Amino acid sequence: MYQLEEKIWFWLLLIIPVMVVVFLWTLLWKKRVQKKFGNTSTLKRLSPDQSVFKSVLKFCVLSLSIGCFVIALVNPKIGTKLETIKREGVDIVFAIDVSKSMLAEDVAPNRLEKSKQLVTQIINNLASDRIGIIAYAGKAFPQLPITTDYGTAKMFLQSMNTDMLSSQGTAIDEAIQLSRNYFDDEEQTNRVLVIISDGEDHNDLSVEVAEAASEEGIKIYTIGVGSEKGGPIPLKRNGVVMSYKKDKNNETVITKLNTETLKLVAAEAKGEYIDGNTTAAVVEQIRDILNKMDKKEFEAKEFAEYKDQFQWFLGFGLFFLILDILFLERKTAWLKRLNLFNENL
Repeated sequence: MYQLEEKIWFWLLLIIPVMVVVFLWTLLWKKRVQKKFGNTSTLKRLSPDQSVFKSVLKFCVLSLSIGCFVIALVNPKIGTKLETIKREGVDIVFAIDVSKSMLAEDVAPNRLEKSKQLVTQIINNLASDRIGIIAYAGKAFPQLPITTDYGTAKMFLQSMNTDMLSSQGTAIDEAIQLSRNYFDDEEQTNRVLVIISDGEDHNDLSVEVAEAASEEGIKIYTIGVGSEKGGPIPLKRNGVVMSYKKDKNNETVITKLNTETLKLVAAEAKGEYIDGNTTAAVVEQIRDILNKMDKKEFEAKEFAEYKDQFQWFLGFGLFFLILDILFLERKTAWLKRLNLFNENL
């Protein structure tokens, strides 16, 4: 486990792309100026030891040095001591729909990104609850087991996309069924499953499975993402929309938010349906729901001590800086004889 103490210093890394632009401009400027004094062959005879490769190498080493100094300012810390602490909370599993219909852009930027934003904000407002993440489409896949590590949860959350599951379609019952295996603590009185979806469901088993989950003490809350007007499903290549999904009659498929299914599933498991269009309202509603629940005490392991690691990056930065000073821009004699980069032609 690691921490970044002063993240604001990462902004200094913007110096490097500025340096790249200045460096390339300088190279082009030198070429233009040199051409005024003679042709290429003449210039090579006048300065036979001039090496473009060495100039580029010096610049790369200097950039590495600056990068290391910036990371040293950020001061990464590594956890060195684990302690078992007692916390109170509930177990919350987020089941996120990653089917292709979640690419529809009837909510900005699209349904899936909106879902990820919602879950991230909910996690940011949790205190000591344990969380897990499930991804589902035609099948459900365990993304993250129950944990108290919110940082790792958000990292896994951001990596979710519609290509992570080969089985397409939408099977809410698969997500509910998998979540039942997440809650393995027999004494846990409050178990919460939050399903974030556009409500499309390609089978009729969701309500039955929700009822079975309810009998095990799992409360299901559903969050609908999308609009009832709906939108087409974009087909992208390298981030560019190439076309939209078509049906058998070659007509554009319009996917709409299906609130009825989500409401039925939530009602069957003693939960409720939440409109996911307003992030702040969703976070507030989930917070109120959790605050009304009894908290159970459980043990969790957390890093209690962190050790500074800035000295390593400071050392590497100094090393690269000294290396940059020692490098000369002219050709190295032995390297010139090897002619690895065809500079002597």
